[in-house]
Amino acid sequence: MFERLCEDIDVAFQNDPAARSKLEVLLCYPGIHALWLHRISHYLWARGWILLSRFISHINRFLTGVEIHPAAQIGRGVFIDHGMGIVIGETAVIGDGCLLYKGIVLGGTTTEKTKRHPNLGKKVVVGSNACILGNITIGDYARIGSGSVVTKDVPPHATVVGVPGRIIKQRKAEEQETKLDHGQLPDPIAEAIMMVLEENRKLKQRIKKLETTLHLSNEANDAVSETESETLAVFMKNYKDGDGI
Repeated sequence: MFERLCEDIDVAFQNDPAARSKLEVLLCYPGIHALWLHRISHYLWARGWILLSRFISHINRFLTGVEIHPAAQIGRGVFIDHGMGIVIGETAVIGDGCLLYKGIVLGGTTTEKTKRHPNLGKKVVVGSNACILGNITIGDYARIGSGSVVTKDVPPHATVVGVPGRIIKQRKAEEQETKLDHGQLPDPIAEAIMMVLEENRKLKQRIKKLETTLHLSNEANDAVSETESETLAVFMKNYKDGDGI
């Protein structure tokens, strides 16, 4: 037991650059307090002390802001960063070494008393306010971007963003693993819009050249083309600067 407590403190200290000492982690990190209380409630749940285990999980929620059902299975080396607003459902399974940020939900999509919550593989990173719903599997080393909603299986080493969640990157197993950079998440919708605008600009240029060759002129179309070019320029600038659409 003492070894597990020390392991939790070490994991939190390694994953949070704001931590100045292990004593600070021990006293001031609700994420590890939530894990410790969950282990107690999970132990009691497994031995049939249902009401007592639920009551301890309720106290856990009150003290830490993290709601974990006593039946949920959580592996070793898991770190809950900040933790406020996290909800982990009854049949959820979290693998070793996962990193969970605040506000995430591992929820169900049915009211039937069956397996209805997600399975997270080892060393999965789940960004702030992401929702992973249903009896699905998130593969080892996968990354779920902040605010994403995931309702389908995610293969190992994949990065998922958006609503609904889309796989935007598939890393190779031998590639070096890095932490999810929440400030540099790609936007697949913006990328698609940018491609359409760029193709439209090219088509307009070809039509304009054809009109010039045939000695045709349309001042209205020229004005529209200038406006579209300006729109594309502004969009591309905002997209590259990270200001969004």
